[in-house]
Amino acid sequence: MNDTYHLSGLRPMEIEMIRAEVRGQTIPKRALRNGDVGRADASHDFFTIRTGNEWLSQQAQQPKPQQLFGEFWYQNELCILFADTNVGKSVLAVQIGNSISRLDPIAPFGLEADPCAILYVDFELSAQQFEARYTHQGQQFMFSPQFYRAEISPDFNSPNNTEKPELLVEKALEYGIKRTEASVLIIDNLTCLRTGTEKAGEALPLMKHLKALKNKYNLSILVLAHTPKRNPALPLCRNDLQGSKMLINFCDSAFAIGESATRPGTRFLKQIKQRYGTETYGPNHVALMQLIKEDSFLQYRFLHFDRETNHLRRRSEQEREQLALRINQLHQQGLSQRQISRQTGASLTRVNSMIVTEKGGDEAASAQPDPGERE
Repeated sequence: MNDTYHLSGLRPMEIEMIRAEVRGQTIPKRALRNGDVGRADASHDFFTIRTGNEWLSQQAQQPKPQQLFGEFWYQNELCILFADTNVGKSVLAVQIGNSISRLDPIAPFGLEADPCAILYVDFELSAQQFEARYTHQGQQFMFSPQFYRAEISPDFNSPNNTEKPELLVEKALEYGIKRTEASVLIIDNLTCLRTGTEKAGEALPLMKHLKALKNKYNLSILVLAHTPKRNPALPLCRNDLQGSKMLINFCDSAFAIGESATRPGTRFLKQIKQRYGTETYGPNHVALMQLIKEDSFLQYRFLHFDRETNHLRRRSEQEREQLALRINQLHQQGLSQRQISRQTGASLTRVNSMIVTEKGGDEAASAQPDPGERE
């Protein structure tokens, strides 16, 4: 009773200090200053802390991720497939979804997972366009019963006009996952989920939401995206993904489709990012593919592996001379080599080489890339 009386005259922060001393704990001074004593203990659960060996031992007991489309995409990954418009992203995505639903690999790429339900959310094609793509001379292709396709209903009217469109789409996605019991979600395409993904403030919440969906429903997610206008003479890279760098930073894996500039009608697949496994289909080993329609099914057929450089646009002698002239004009105007590279689309190595060639002799040393400008 007396103790209660004496304590009642103290401030809550002082009472917590006394209790902490009895328990043998020390409350950080910053927490005391901010009056944040009550949350000090809760922070102890924020991190899971184990030794390196304990982490390895725990993960050794977990099943290894299974391939869904060779080394391009593994189970439980959030993967981005990007390419230019009309190159065939949707065709490949449907082919991958059909492959997984039937356990029918797209040779020569591995498929290790069990057959499962696929939800393909199509923001691109109408039902009529989809039907035309998978019909030939009146014969329709028969998809697996586990392959589900969703599109926005033309009769839909939002009952709540104040709800943000992106939140409505997110709720609809989650409902679709639960209704179909899908283990694989394919979204065509990224910009339809949320506008303004070129800004980090929009891209980051989107990627966090997709990762939350992935973890909540144990999903494997493939999202299709575009490339902005690019120089076909340069190799495909992560900078060719349209939008904020948050997109590529937060996905688990990414690959791209490029058009061959030397073999019309031929495409190539290239790995851009991977967190599991190693790079298999990099610049020296891209997969050449050809679009065909067989058994009423529009699809990619593998041809062979090749170097990416064999399929990039080659400049003519006249174009090279014009590029060299432009580069040296910009150099004389005082632009840095990185600025010249951005304006002309030429690599830093090529910019440096052309400046060196123009100057020649002893002046070449002064034309080396500025610090921090090397590729």
